[in-house]
Amino acid sequence: MLILGHAGITLGTAVLLSGAATAIRYPTSNQDKTSAVSPKSPLNQPASWLTSLARNVDIRVLLIGSLLPDIVDKPLGYIFFREALSSGRTIGHTLFFLILITLAGLLLYRYGKKTWLLVVSFGALIHLILDQMWTTPETLLWPFFGFAFEKHDISSYIPDIIDNLTTKPDVYIPEIVGGLILIWFVYEVLRRRKLLSFIKHGRI
Repeated sequence: MLILGHAGITLGTAVLLSGAATAIRYPTSNQDKTSAVSPKSPLNQPASWLTSLARNVDIRVLLIGSLLPDIVDKPLGYIFFREALSSGRTIGHTLFFLILITLAGLLLYRYGKKTWLLVVSFGALIHLILDQMWTTPETLLWPFFGFAFEKHDISSYIPDIIDNLTTKPDVYIPEIVGGLILIWFVYEVLRRRKLLSFIKHGRI
């Protein structure tokens, strides 16, 4: 999966989770006659879920977290250690890396009451799920199967990406879905005239 798929689907997942939390907090069941929120309430709309999410999460950090495994691994495997690693999925795509940043995030929250690293961890988790890393346990569970990572032929990396985007539904469909989510997000930012707020603070 590529940039649009990872970033967009991660954002969409976070918005849906925000909506689920809203639904739990403000139940809309027809049996709940005392509910202050009707099924048509703005609180039940994706735009309001996004608002709820943005109040608690820096969206910029979330998007960075969604790409973090590739931000770490692509330069390592394709540029700095091209001959030694020859792979775009190394340390950043391991459960070890995810656990490490999650533990660091919990410590940061425990002693500093800051949540940004946990947001990064969430983004990295969704990245590993979207990459279906359970299909390559040698990488996911590194170093239990050894310290070496599986090498790949990366000599035609760009042509391979173009080919995958035009021939493989499991590549281009997530990219389309992620792209549509990001377009919706940009629309909401512009509609609310919150572009500068988003750029400066990650809030809308």
